[in-house]
Amino acid sequence: MSQKNKTTLKAEPGQLDTTLTREFDAPRELVFKVLTDGNAIPKYWNEDSHVEQFDARTGGSWSVVVRPKNGWEQKFHGVYHDVTSPERIVRTFEMMQGKTVLETYTLKDLGGRTKMTIQSIHQSVADRDTIIGYDFARYACESHDRLETLLKNSMK
Repeated sequence: MSQKNKTTLKAEPGQLDTTLTREFDAPRELVFKVLTDGNAIPKYWNEDSHVEQFDARTGGSWSVVVRPKNGWEQKFHGVYHDVTSPERIVRTFEMMQGKTVLETYTLKDLGGRTKMTIQSIHQSVADRDTIIGYDFARYACESHDRLETLLKNSMK
């Protein structure tokens, strides 16, 4: 992974939002295709992810359960508000009981490469800061590294 493909997190103090940015050495259409393919989730979230429901279209919904071998279990789910191929995905992401985030994925074509920006708007600054405190940036970086590998393997 080159330095240009490093995930960055922007989180201004006192604001409701976070912004993740990452560039991928893959065409925008492929990045969009993988992000809207439920079968790809365990390959870049983590191997303990189990997709219960995945309908990546405007008005569709999704649900994923993570069941690591240590017995801990967490369910994530949400609704797709806008899916516009290949440049935009807007969805909710509920990660804790009553803690819902509105996520907007923007995919910018860089001529065979893609810049992905994910803006997440939280319900409160406290909610946002709690998520950041769970080492959110590290998990996002690891997931994006796995996504980079998946994209490279898909282009072979």
